[in-house]
Amino acid sequence: MRILIVAATQPEVDPLIQALGLQIKDEPDLFLPRHASVANCSVLITGAGMVATAFALGKHLPHNVYNLVINLGIAGSFDRNIPLGSVAEITKDTFAELGAEDDTRFISIEQLGLGAGIFNPTSSINYFTNKISIIKATAITVNKVHGNEASIAAITDRLRPQLESMEGAAFFYVCHQLKVPCVQIRAVSNYVEKRNRDNWEIGLAVKNLNTFALELIREL
Repeated sequence: MRILIVAATQPEVDPLIQALGLQIKDEPDLFLPRHASVANCSVLITGAGMVATAFALGKHLPHNVYNLVINLGIAGSFDRNIPLGSVAEITKDTFAELGAEDDTRFISIEQLGLGAGIFNPTSSINYFTNKISIIKATAITVNKVHGNEASIAAITDRLRPQLESMEGAAFFYVCHQLKVPCVQIRAVSNYVEKRNRDNWEIGLAVKNLNTFALELIREL
């Protein structure tokens, strides 16, 4: 089984890279394994944001065949019932800003008749294994993470998201277009609120994300 791990930044998956013994190939952002036990697992670092993610995947996937592509990353949570450090599988992701403003009303890309802004994964963890349990969550993808009380209230009222990232929906979009089996896994590093780095738990989120990912890869 060939697996591709996709991450926006290397620090988000550094523990996994080290645990699997991955080494840098000729391409600066593509890590390939050197141990036979993980010979079918690669890691692609795309860069942050939906544009970088779509470009990197659009360039890489047509020339490489994978049985599963996994997007790993940290995320902010609108849902205070999800503890910091929790790892979740994203079941729906939305391009939150894709559309038009009509004064105070937002018109989605679907309502404009110009395409789709909501995407689901093309596969699921349960399709490959039932031995690993994980919570499910919905998410939005944004160019600008929320840190203003008014905008947080507005997006919560409009879309009722649980998590937010800067890449998830773009990842789903590319995999959907190319018909590649994919799942998105996010670990909660902070709650979506007025920006306060003292409240963040990035280290915990990265640790839990990579622990889960390693367990999943070994199971697969």
